[in-house]
Amino acid sequence: MQALIAVPTQRLPGTPRGRNLTRRLRPLSSYLTFRQPTVSAMAAPARPQVTHSMPPEKVEVFKSLEGWASESVLPLLKPVEELWQPQDFLPDPALPFDAFSEQVRKLRDRTAELPDEYFVVLVGDMITEDALPTYQTMINTLDGVRDETGASANPWAMWTRSWTAEENRHGDLLRTYLYLSGRVDMLMIEKTVQYLISAGMDPGTENNPYLGFVYTSFQERATFVSHGNTARLAKDGGDPILARICGTIAADEKRHENAYSRIVEKLLEVDPTGAMLAIADMMRKKITMPAHLMYDGRDPRLFEHFSAVAQRMGVYTADDYADILEFLIGRWRLEKLEGLTGEGRRAQDFVCGLAPRIRKLQERADERARKMGPQSASFSWIFDKAVAL
Repeated sequence: MQALIAVPTQRLPGTPRGRNLTRRLRPLSSYLTFRQPTVSAMAAPARPQVTHSMPPEKVEVFKSLEGWASESVLPLLKPVEELWQPQDFLPDPALPFDAFSEQVRKLRDRTAELPDEYFVVLVGDMITEDALPTYQTMINTLDGVRDETGASANPWAMWTRSWTAEENRHGDLLRTYLYLSGRVDMLMIEKTVQYLISAGMDPGTENNPYLGFVYTSFQERATFVSHGNTARLAKDGGDPILARICGTIAADEKRHENAYSRIVEKLLEVDPTGAMLAIADMMRKKITMPAHLMYDGRDPRLFEHFSAVAQRMGVYTADDYADILEFLIGRWRLEKLEGLTGEGRRAQDFVCGLAPRIRKLQERADERARKMGPQSASFSWIFDKAVAL
């Protein structure tokens, strides 16, 4: 049974006041990152579908920031000619067959000693990266910043397209490395990617760029942490090339996190209450991982099982979730934020006091898990081998 915690709901800036503002019980897992639909990953998300929650007049905020975005956000992108490409890390197919085969053999030798559970988390990260079409679609649902034509010269649209182009290299590189390793079932991985893109995602951003940029700030830091930890484990497991791959991807995620966090900083400057309410709203709903509807056609609890392995291996944990929240509170200087309305101050108090509550609840959950004893799950990605959860 899930632990329950009383959590007050939060009205977004400009949303109807008829929305329920009473306290309600929310499961512990809603604060963490490993909740999965229990029937099918293809099922509709459980949360109510809310759209276009930002008042129309708030669009002017983002229009007024277009010049600032050109000067402060777009420079965080890198020119294509200066960026790494997947081929920089992979065996060279232009080599003679014997030389190419020797490079592949060395790759397989390096990955041979990595444990099965490592490949579970690496595949899960790769699938998350490969569902990139969903993420670009999500950002282009946001009012005031979407790419209205598909090739708009608006700086918000230019950022989204170029961010997508940079992110696209991540899944390409990881997928090819996994393919060459021979350690994973590529057919099941490919099916999982197709299921995931078809399912989409529901981050609860409501076409609202205030919410959307809070979400992307948190999520980019989460992927930075996750890829950084897979880099560490690859190095410890004897594959320095894979460690460099994961570390290089993590560096991209850190740069992208900086961009999105910078946008939220600016919103806190120009509209402190509106931005503070948005941060609180996203934290009440929880930051769901973008692959939360992951499914392989077999395991309806695939994301939950993948997340449990990531937690056990220290790749992405409940403590990381709390650490990210504390990091963003510090970066955005939320504890010292002034100029808030009464509603904004209540949101500020909630967000600034949340991380210790998450840690305490996780300690209780860990204790219950220890009493339950060891559990395992099989993963189609690694030929139905079972690994500990």
